[in-house]
Amino acid sequence: MSNAHAQALSIRWIGDAQDGHLELLDQRLLPQQEVWLRIESADACAQAITDMVVRGAPAIGLSAAYGILLAAQSIEGPLHIAAFEEALQTLAASRPTAVNLHWAIERLRHLISNTDDLSIERIHEEAAAIRQEDIAANETMGRYGAALLPSKANILTHCNTGALATAGHGTAIGIIRSAHAQGKLQHAYASETRPYLQGARLTMWELLKDDIPATLITDNMAGYLMQQGKVDAVIVGADRIAANGDTANKIGTYALAVLCKHHDIPFYVAAPLSTIDLQTPSGDGIPIEMRGAQEVTMLQGVSIAPKDAPALHPAFDVTPHELITAIITEQGVVEGDYLQGLPQLVQNNT
Repeated sequence: MSNAHAQALSIRWIGDAQDGHLELLDQRLLPQQEVWLRIESADACAQAITDMVVRGAPAIGLSAAYGILLAAQSIEGPLHIAAFEEALQTLAASRPTAVNLHWAIERLRHLISNTDDLSIERIHEEAAAIRQEDIAANETMGRYGAALLPSKANILTHCNTGALATAGHGTAIGIIRSAHAQGKLQHAYASETRPYLQGARLTMWELLKDDIPATLITDNMAGYLMQQGKVDAVIVGADRIAANGDTANKIGTYALAVLCKHHDIPFYVAAPLSTIDLQTPSGDGIPIEMRGAQEVTMLQGVSIAPKDAPALHPAFDVTPHELITAIITEQGVVEGDYLQGLPQLVQNNT
């Protein structure tokens, strides 16, 4: 298994700015099939995001940037902001919780609104810049995060935060990758992440491709591992971080943080600055996406519950800041006073 294979991008632009198209690796079919979907419009891009063809906050943001480029291809005449509004609104509505989606849309909105004689090539350049910046940020996060870990570390992670969820390398999984490359990683544990099984299908696929020693566990095994002394740290990603450090991430994250608190295990959040939402004071203001019951009652097309059984599916939960040991970004690590530290990081990067 080659490292290059696991690091293969899940989002790619084929062709030039004028006539090219977007291709997304259909993550719903992994690990059984590797199928690329051709996306030729902003509407199709938004639908792919909603349907979780592509998922992971940074990857969603990058996809939206290319969706705006696709919208530009369909515009006749000057590229004024009014011509983009429908596409921008459709893309913004595709997933409500991941703030990176809105960050990328607002970045492109600012470009379109403030550039005289805007060309489609310039929009293409901006989308490509978002990709390269994300990869560089993830690699930097990997170094910062690995430095926090003990030697021979056993790390538990939740959901998928690797190359599939970003432009490359990954956030939380990027730290695991970096620790492995430095010889600091003993073992990685991936929780299956019900009900969509991102950990089982995607994280294990990535870790095994990279020859990283890893074991899959069900979500309800984490407490057992901690009780047995087999977890030195938990590292997760984030879909939105409020100004006070409260963090929205895949459902089940909060339970892991509570377990870490009880067992005195560090609980780390790894995310780029684009995930920090200083306009949202606390986790109480983070919208939680509610998805369809069938994603709980069905498993890859097979019913696992009685017919018509009601089911609840919040896609995310919010971990209070007091349960988070540190937040790791590409601009540094914040511990303790997030209300002061997070704005400083963002300000230093502007």
